[in-house]
Amino acid sequence: MNTAVPTLSRHGLAWLAGGLAAGLIAASLMGPALGTARAQDYTDEPTHQISVNGNGRVFVTPDIADVQLGVTFQADTAKEASEMAAEAMDAVIKALLELGIAEEDIQTTQLSINPIYDWDDSPPNIEGWEASNIVRVTVRDVGLVGDVVDAATSAGATNVNGISFRVEDPAAAEAEARDAAVANAQAKAQQLAAATGVNIIGVISITENSYNQPVPIYYDRGFAEAAMDGAATPVLPGNVELSIDVYIVYEIE
Repeated sequence: MNTAVPTLSRHGLAWLAGGLAAGLIAASLMGPALGTARAQDYTDEPTHQISVNGNGRVFVTPDIADVQLGVTFQADTAKEASEMAAEAMDAVIKALLELGIAEEDIQTTQLSINPIYDWDDSPPNIEGWEASNIVRVTVRDVGLVGDVVDAATSAGATNVNGISFRVEDPAAAEAEARDAAVANAQAKAQQLAAATGVNIIGVISITENSYNQPVPIYYDRGFAEAAMDGAATPVLPGNVELSIDVYIVYEIE
């Protein structure tokens, strides 16, 4: 038994191809429209917002001081300058340890040996060398800062590069400043809402930035030389400011 397989004429094939092409074009045109319709179905209405900054500041008495001390010497050779600086710094460290400063609270922050040029010559010639050794001393009793400076300079320190005060554990002060910053932001937002006749219904986002501003005191080499004369060095720690900024976005209706 033979089964006949239907065949399409050339005219029939052309009709079928045309129909497929038309269907594909229609689908491509309808696709974006359908996708847009679905996206619109799931898009929330835009929220109305008020954005404000708030600042909170707290002043606290510092309980830590960082003192930058150093020695600087010049000599004809790098070796001589280095040896002079090393000997002087050894004496400074010994004096600090005898004063009660812990060894782990003394940290070297800079050690350098540089040539000294005679710029009157062309090209300039090296006429000597300068060696410098700087340490940072953490003083955990701010009442001893003046004694630290006097002991170091008496032992041979030629530089007192600066003193800064800070709070060892600022957590409690930061919490107080944070509360003040949020309260400041809320007051601004409430004022804006009342002035524009809207209601605050929630918080969308909060961003925080904190600042710890130490109190720096700077001295030059002339001060260090004057301190060697035996006058006691008065040092007043003052207050340290802890500041926190918040940026809050509120939803309104």
